[in-house]
Amino acid sequence: MRPLPLIVILLVLNHVAFNGSRIAVALFAIKQGASTLTVGSLMAVYALLPALLSVTAGRWIDRGGVNKPMLIGTAGVGLGTLAPFLLPEIGTLYFTAVLVGLAFMLINVSAYHAVGEMSAPEERTVNFSYVALGFSTSTFVAPMLTGVSIDSLGYRAAFLILSLFTVLPLLALWGKLLPEQPRPERKELGPRGHVFELLRDREVRRLFIAMAILTVGWDIYNFAIPVYGAQIGLSPSQIGIVMGAFAAATFAVRLAMPFIAHRAEPWSLLTVSLLLAGVAYVAMPFTHSVGLLMAITFVLGLGLGAPQPTVLTLLHQSAPAGRAAEALGLRTTMINTSQTVMPLLFGAMGAALGVAPLFWGMAAMMLGGSVFARRR
Repeated sequence: MRPLPLIVILLVLNHVAFNGSRIAVALFAIKQGASTLTVGSLMAVYALLPALLSVTAGRWIDRGGVNKPMLIGTAGVGLGTLAPFLLPEIGTLYFTAVLVGLAFMLINVSAYHAVGEMSAPEERTVNFSYVALGFSTSTFVAPMLTGVSIDSLGYRAAFLILSLFTVLPLLALWGKLLPEQPRPERKELGPRGHVFELLRDREVRRLFIAMAILTVGWDIYNFAIPVYGAQIGLSPSQIGIVMGAFAAATFAVRLAMPFIAHRAEPWSLLTVSLLLAGVAYVAMPFTHSVGLLMAITFVLGLGLGAPQPTVLTLLHQSAPAGRAAEALGLRTTMINTSQTVMPLLFGAMGAALGVAPLFWGMAAMMLGGSVFARRR
């Protein structure tokens, strides 16, 4: 199999387990009587170690290649999703959040780096679009699979099913079916320097800020929809269907991305995307019906799903020679730092004030980000 389709398949299978675990962890915690703040802390723990270790992981990948990090990451996702099946307790959910969050970070940075390195500059946006389509597929499958599994078989069986999605990636990576990219010579790596020297370039700084806002918006969506859906009386299957509408939107917009990329200036695309996402977050708390929530999350999926391939291409092209994975690691660090803080902040807000301020706080960030991107 060619490397790009194999990478996409490995990512899709691992991301089903990762994304499904986030939903199952949140819903199981709610079923156990956990507060909104506790659910927020669980979602934050997913991002804690990636926030601390992504740059180190990126440097390791720059120097040593992607196969070993992807193998270790896949094993971690499998073990983490299996743990609540073996010991279904709140404490186990924290173990799952820590391990699965860290493990998927290794897979994510490795895969993006591999795609960037194997692609010619003129092909990167299209190839990153294929990766993004893979993520959209898994984002569509994971919530519905998780919700139906919980309703039909229970929480323990749902975690077991999610863990099984890592078996084929483990076998493929153990068998070294993914060819390793040539490692750069030391003289090609360029000066190593401090990681934050990457941010000296103004365009790179703006890119990091815009991407962080978009990804935090995605993460708050993953945290807030299960909580809000449970509060308004939706079943796990209905919550999965609502989240599936979001995934369908990301798939559709990424399918069109090769066409859009040739006709839209990158920062204009970012501006419109942030605006759409902000409007969707404003509208979210005003409806209690499945149909309207599906429509709103579809609009949100368009806003959050559109810009990723273009931004990743710009980031890969802007990074110094031999430091592309480190730049991806820094991006992951910044994003996961926000993802660690925001669920705790919004979880506390949700516990004290309800879910509506959570959505409106995110809307303010998105709409402010659209103004920021427009003033480039």
